[in-house]
Amino acid sequence: MNGVELFLLGRTLMKIGEEALPEPPGGAGRYAGSARLVLIVASDIAAHPDTAVGEIAARTGLPQSQVSSAIARLKEAGSVQTAPDPVDRRRVLVRQAAEVSERVAQVRAAGIADALTNALGSDDPQRLREVSRALDVLARNLLPSSAGPEFRRADTAAPSE
Repeated sequence: MNGVELFLLGRTLMKIGEEALPEPPGGAGRYAGSARLVLIVASDIAAHPDTAVGEIAARTGLPQSQVSSAIARLKEAGSVQTAPDPVDRRRVLVRQAAEVSERVAQVRAAGIADALTNALGSDDPQRLREVSRALDVLARNLLPSSAGPEFRRADTAAPSE
């Protein structure tokens, strides 16, 4: 595998992941920006608690307006909390919510079997198991430890042996 193939594989995996995520209440059209942007912002907040919108934008390379939209969506879902910066009251700091909201639990529990079946174009149980195992190995070795369990797949829902 070369760098281009790895990049294209990454894009394919992101598309499978996006398909596996449950739609937000009111449908996807209700919100500006994609689930991908929201997850990028959420993972940055998990890695950098008590951070400001501008700092998230700088680290992720996303425009500040998209970061603000993602934070509003995460706040509505109960995933993050905001508070004024005690040092500079003009700034707002963002951190993960202390409690897991119903929406966050729903997203965390989403399986990938249907999305993986669609991507493979097959529901062959052996093929689904093989790819699911490969994904588990990649996740175990490549997911950043800062992502924590909130971003790890709870269940691939692949057929068991």
